[in-house]
Amino acid sequence: MDRRRDGRPQSDGAPLAVNRRQVLAAAARAGLGGAALAAGFATGLASGVPDALAAPDLPKKAYKFVFVNHVTTNPFFTPTIYGVQDACAMLGCSYQWTGSQNAVVSEMVSAIQTATAAKVDGIAVSIVDPTAFNKPVADALAAGIPVVAYNSDAPATSGNQRMAYVGQDLYQSGLTMGRRWLKSVPKGSHVMLAIDTPGSLNLQPRLDGNIAAIKEAGNAVTYDVLNAGPQSQQELSRIESYYLSHKTVKGLFATGGSDTLAVAMVMKKYNLAASGVTGGGYDLLPDTLTLINQGFLDFTIDQQPYLQGFYPAVQLYLYKLSGGLMFPSDTDTGLRFVTKQTVGPYLSGSSRFEGSTTAAPK
Repeated sequence: MDRRRDGRPQSDGAPLAVNRRQVLAAAARAGLGGAALAAGFATGLASGVPDALAAPDLPKKAYKFVFVNHVTTNPFFTPTIYGVQDACAMLGCSYQWTGSQNAVVSEMVSAIQTATAAKVDGIAVSIVDPTAFNKPVADALAAGIPVVAYNSDAPATSGNQRMAYVGQDLYQSGLTMGRRWLKSVPKGSHVMLAIDTPGSLNLQPRLDGNIAAIKEAGNAVTYDVLNAGPQSQQELSRIESYYLSHKTVKGLFATGGSDTLAVAMVMKKYNLAASGVTGGGYDLLPDTLTLINQGFLDFTIDQQPYLQGFYPAVQLYLYKLSGGLMFPSDTDTGLRFVTKQTVGPYLSGSSRFEGSTTAAPK
């Protein structure tokens, strides 16, 4: 039997076979009458599941939640906002979307402090710095306000006390990505790894994962890390300049949404896929998906941004509603490679879940 991280046995998922005779035998060993136990056992079953099935819906509560973001106007987070909106509409809550437009940590810290002073009912924050959020998060918790991280998280060694993290396992996604493209890039060749904000906790772990995959493969390729910059035009210019000065490169890879689109645009402009260059990255910007469908980019990775808004709102609601019994839990929103073979559903219609329409699903 496998064991959990805390050393306790972990079930393999198989149902536990316990029949009536085993239950009565256990009762006899405990000195309980078989008939009495059987009656009690049946009563428990009769009053448990049916009562739960007949329970009313969760009550609507006017809780106010504040979502603190590092790039508040970035289109990547459009479905995240829809996720928050849908959860709040379902549960009767309200929300504020705030933070910084350009990943200015001091602005994000100020937003947390303002929310704490306003005594809001819960805070969700994208933790993009390893230590800067420690005190504001601790202060909010001390004021009785639950705090969860979403999209990016503090390192385990940082001392940050956030209650849970909802988002992609960023390092693992980078490791998985690297293992994938290493199968397509010739051994001994050279690749570019782009990151638009080096050190930022929503991107750096992905870069670290890609580099770990290269080392795991015995340093099968050489690589450059390119600081692509935080602005889309800057990213496009720097990635194109990199290619023009490294025309023997066999892989162009990015760690965020806008630099992935920049890679795709360079791949298209110079028809690099036809020359054996592999390209890939992250997220579901519409132009990225179109260029995948046209065969210019090999893949992008879907981390389900809608869930990164929906789940934190639900977890904060349940924590408040239960008086703290429903403690927020870490939730991995996943990793899905989107390729030319699988991109069809993303392009076949507009979806609120992917941020391409405001319309609710029917």
